[in-house]
Amino acid sequence: MERSFRLEAVVLRHSDWGEADRLLTLYTREKGKVRAIAKGVRKVRSRKAGHLEPFMRVTLQLARGRDLLIVTQADTLDAYQPLREDLVRIGYAAYVAELLDRFTYEDENENQAIFRLLTETLSRICTEPDPWLALRYYEIRLLDQLGFRPQLFTCANCEAEIQPVSQYFSASQGGVLCPQCGAGLTGVWKVSLEALKHLRHFQRSTYREAQRARPLAPVQNEVEALMQRNFTYLLERELNTPGFIKQVRK
Repeated sequence: MERSFRLEAVVLRHSDWGEADRLLTLYTREKGKVRAIAKGVRKVRSRKAGHLEPFMRVTLQLARGRDLLIVTQADTLDAYQPLREDLVRIGYAAYVAELLDRFTYEDENENQAIFRLLTETLSRICTEPDPWLALRYYEIRLLDQLGFRPQLFTCANCEAEIQPVSQYFSASQGGVLCPQCGAGLTGVWKVSLEALKHLRHFQRSTYREAQRARPLAPVQNEVEALMQRNFTYLLERELNTPGFIKQVRK
């Protein structure tokens, strides 16, 4: 294996390591999720520190250490500066990063589609007046890329085509249940026709096409709640950042 190499990455998170170092969790274009040590970046005179904050897009020169990769050089490609000027947008970026971090493992496998989805979503959070659509599109597309695509066009139990009426959603069965299959079951919840219509639209559309959607606030809340319950089931735990976002919104 090559001893030293260069990667393009987004910093998902970091934590203190030793007396002056930081442990970085990175999602890279070339090797998926990796962890690396940035030595000495907590020192006042560190030249790398400003390039290694969370949600920054960077190019890194990495060397293989005995146990972990070591950052030897860092340069910023995009700091996504508007995130750092708005606490709510920071919360959205943290949510995007946490979701990707929870669903992925360190395997050094390339996934450029996920990397592109991540960077495009961070850019949209920076520029769009209301990033609700960017977040929901990210969620549904990330599930596609990770192999958790929810079944939205046919019943996940009987395979019947979904009709234009309110349905049920089952995280354990991986999608929508028709009224005949879902009624009376535990662990399922109702999903309105409007919410389902928007989820299906996001699943089969480009982002530009998805931007035509104009869901009303109750539908937005329903879609967001459905996705959160689905993630809690898939991850077997609640995410931390939605609670933080609710606090800062207040």
